[in-house]
Amino acid sequence: MDKNGKKIVSYANGPSLEEINGTVDVPQTTSFWKNLIAFSGPGALVAVGYMDPGNWITSIGGGAKYGYLLMSVILISSLIAMLLQYMAAKLGIVTHMDLAQATRKYTGKKLGFVLWIITELAIMATDIAEVIGGAIALNLLFGIPLLMGVILTIFDVLLLLILTRLGFRKIEAIVMTLILVIFVVFLYEVIIAQPNIPDMLKGFIPQKQVLHHGELTMALGIVGATVMPHNLYLGSSISQSRKYNLQDEEHVAHTLRFATWDSNIQLSVAFIVNCLLLILGSALFFGHGDELGTFSTLYNALQDSSIAGAVASPLLSTLFAVALLASGQNSTITGTLAGQIVMEGFIHMKIPTWARRVITRGLSVIPVLICTIYFGANEQALDNLLIYSQVFLSLALPVSMIPLVYFTSSEKIMGKRFKNKPLIIVAGCLCTIILTILNIDLIIETLMHI
Repeated sequence: MDKNGKKIVSYANGPSLEEINGTVDVPQTTSFWKNLIAFSGPGALVAVGYMDPGNWITSIGGGAKYGYLLMSVILISSLIAMLLQYMAAKLGIVTHMDLAQATRKYTGKKLGFVLWIITELAIMATDIAEVIGGAIALNLLFGIPLLMGVILTIFDVLLLLILTRLGFRKIEAIVMTLILVIFVVFLYEVIIAQPNIPDMLKGFIPQKQVLHHGELTMALGIVGATVMPHNLYLGSSISQSRKYNLQDEEHVAHTLRFATWDSNIQLSVAFIVNCLLLILGSALFFGHGDELGTFSTLYNALQDSSIAGAVASPLLSTLFAVALLASGQNSTITGTLAGQIVMEGFIHMKIPTWARRVITRGLSVIPVLICTIYFGANEQALDNLLIYSQVFLSLALPVSMIPLVYFTSSEKIMGKRFKNKPLIIVAGCLCTIILTILNIDLIIETLMHI
């Protein structure tokens, strides 16, 4: 604190994502809409993680097996995501440290290293879903063999390097465009599917049936695929991309306000996309849930009239593959950035930007390559790898959530004005406890079926 009682914050081993941090100008205006436009972007990169290929099987499968029952699970997961991302953005904007930097600073070198390993595995697990989704999309659209598709995903990193040189706003614009593609594709397919609107709306009301064994397992899968740890690190870092005066509390509050608006709007889009996925599964595939365990079977089902009914067509299948490719590309960009944030923040490893991103991507591609080479063109093997990768996400989520809630609730770290209010603290603690218990259960369920 300075002599006036204001908190003075210093960088933890330099700013997070130094080539992006504080590079985007914002207008000096009181216009709400101009400010919202200027601050829009980081929320889109965060939202990508909540509608990546890892969500697709669980959401569509949930609809195909249980109809609209699990709509309430998507709603609750999205509200939790909004709360956590608000805290992540606040940590970054107020302290000018991302979650990895703050965790390392307040836990020490040894524990920080252990937490880095866990988080790195979680990011690899997340990236595995993007690699698999991208490779399968290339196979479905262009007939490219899965092994070649996996190898091609490595070059996504080169695209990110080029985009970074063009400016962070260019990355945001491309991500938002790809999100729009995904949204439009699934909105069109759901309209064509003609869902039962009253049943759909009823699904947002939690039912006791969700607690039954099969429904609960699927619900846990949806939660695990929706709330992912790497997004908390990403959100706490890219929230610092706008230029603002850290020593001016009013300016900090202004930045936090519009960062929160941006995050909540984009996460609302992610919520709608996940709802569309479940609605599509329910409207077209209800009763065929056990037949739709892979991306290829979903692709084929969309043009099979015996499953999808009269609306089945090759166009629906092609649009599905296009959306899958867009989702994989989007998640590649954000996953690679998250890997860089975690590596720099936890172990203070300073290597060239291109090397950091190649290493992060390379580590994620290796297990997919091994699986593809060993099992050949067996997509089911890749989908099993995707499911098992969720174990690491389940393990890493509490490791991310507990420090986040603690740091943002601390007056010493956040200052009196910006520390979490009592209601936020209670909500954050409840979410952490519940999700930790659910994720432990998910780990046990997954390991029991290996």
